[in-house]
Order: sequence, then structure tokens, then C-alpha cells
Amino acid sequence: MEGKTREEILRLLEANARYTAKDIAVMLGMEEEEVKNEIEAMERERVICGYHALVDWDKTDDEKISALVELKVTPQRGDGFERIAEKIYQYPEVESLYLMSGGYDFTVILKKATMKEIANFVSSRLAVIEEVQSTATHIVLARYKDHGMQLAAPKKDMRMVVTP
Repeated sequence: MEGKTREEILRLLEANARYTAKDIAVMLGMEEEEVKNEIEAMERERVICGYHALVDWDKTDDEKISALVELKVTPQRGDGFERIAEKIYQYPEVESLYLMSGGYDFTVILKKATMKEIANFVSSRLAVIEEVQSTATHIVLARYKDHGMQLAAPKKDMRMVVTP
């Protein structure tokens, strides 16, 4: 299949993972079976790694918080950052791990947890990794947009119109 068509399927699924092969076929002017086969091939190749629901946890009773931890590390000769990344992403508490440019080498996004659980994880698991020089932990106070989706509704201007 043409690379451009594959990317179009991926863009549609990324925007809405609930689209069916039939929906995508209609949108792209393709046969449903062709779309289904391509999606299955991309799942086997791990181009498509999973499907997720975006949940606005602020609208639930869940009181756990999200945290982002920046790590400054010493890369290892021959392995660079790969071996350190493998140590970090093995932890179930780690939702995402990114190698970054700038002042810190890695950004770790932790799964929602209590403040105590996050503090314990950072101090007893991340900070004690031999290659870790320093950490900076940031707590997410509010999410306005996530994965391209606006979460917060715009505030309506409730002021009265005054004219001279």
C-alpha cells in the first residue's frame, strides 16, 4: 500500500481510535477489506502500538495527581542513553519516557498516583539509579489540552455590555 494512504489511515485513527475500517474506507474512498488488512499489518509491525481513551480525570472523583520528572543522567560508553532508558521504562509507574534536548536528558511522565506514591517512587527508584545526576519533579495542576483535545471549556464572558 502506498505510504501516503497508510499515513492517512494513521492520522484518522490518531484523531479517533473508534473509527471502524468501514468508516475509514468511506472517508478515503477505499475498500473496507483493504483498510482492515492495512490496519492489521500496522498492528503486527507495531506501527500501531495500541488504542487509548482520553479521560478527563478532573471530572471524576479520582484525587490522584499526575507528575512529570526531569532527569539529568550520565550516558554510558557504548550504550549512550539506551541502557538507562531500559531501566526506567520497565517500571509500571512510568507512563511515558522521552529523551530530550536541553537542560535535562529524560522526561518521565508518571501514572496518576498520590503525592506520597510519587515522592516515594522518585526518591527510592529514579534518584538512586547510578547514572542519575539529578531530578526535578513537576506536579500537573491543570490540563487544558491533551493529545490534541481541548479539555477545558472556554470561560464565557459574563460581563454586562456597557455603551456610552
